[in-house]
Amino acid sequence: MDRLSDLEFFVQLVRQGSLAALARELGVTPPAITARLAQLEKRLGVRLLNRTTRRISVTHEGEMYLATGGRLLAELQELEQAISSSKAVPKGLLRVNATFGFGRRHIAPAVVEFARRYPEVEVQLELTDRSVNLADEAYDIGIWFGTMPDSRMVARRIVRNRRLLCASPEYLARHGVPATPRDLQTHRCIVLRENDAAFGTWHLTRGSKQETVKVRGTMSTNDGETGVVWALAGFGILMRSEWDIHADIAAGRLVPVLKEWALPSGDIFAVYPERANLSAKVSAFIDFLVEWFKRDAAWTHPQG
Repeated sequence: MDRLSDLEFFVQLVRQGSLAALARELGVTPPAITARLAQLEKRLGVRLLNRTTRRISVTHEGEMYLATGGRLLAELQELEQAISSSKAVPKGLLRVNATFGFGRRHIAPAVVEFARRYPEVEVQLELTDRSVNLADEAYDIGIWFGTMPDSRMVARRIVRNRRLLCASPEYLARHGVPATPRDLQTHRCIVLRENDAAFGTWHLTRGSKQETVKVRGTMSTNDGETGVVWALAGFGILMRSEWDIHADIAAGRLVPVLKEWALPSGDIFAVYPERANLSAKVSAFIDFLVEWFKRDAAWTHPQG
């Protein structure tokens, strides 16, 4: 077997969740799957899975192989899909999920132009307070932020986006400007209760140096736009995505702090559960979003 088919085999094995399940899917015996996996691990010289007859768990090396290999397969399948379906007409129902703030501000306007370009596609945009399980809710595409929680999902970055720490000039004038991440512990911070991230724990990096800081404040919320309102009113330091605060920073209403420190990635992705037989409507919408944000994402354009 060539290396490409090894990648496909491993991705499919992880998705199935067990050796027996993949054997049933492929119509072969479990020993054949075991032998194939052993050959792959021998060729790579590392253990990719910890397994029993009922369960498998992915090793660190396996996660690396899965993540990078999955992206390579995705790019190849994307190329093949683009060639084979270049003449396909996007049509039918397209169900899209996005979060309230970003969905209202950016995805809803994008859908207007997409609908004009592809009138045979019926777009159903559902906005929620957090990312949802696409397969369970039967969505075609989800708009997600940061790193993907499940490497078995297929994702394409549609636009870059940083997370920043910021505060109003009035707050900084009263309380001073933090010089190090540890200084944040003496400041009032506005904390967002989003997803399942540890509440009030901020992770910062500068080169090889990493800092984890537990911050506190008198105000917290599960809504990012509310956090921005409070930061503008001078109630503390806020961590927020650049897409939401770039205009306030450009106007001087908010001031970035600890700019030499990086926060966890906030890049924005179009995510979908399956790559095989990707429909023309899904492919067209993702390509459109990439094009749209190249033009529309003001926070990625140099000021001048």
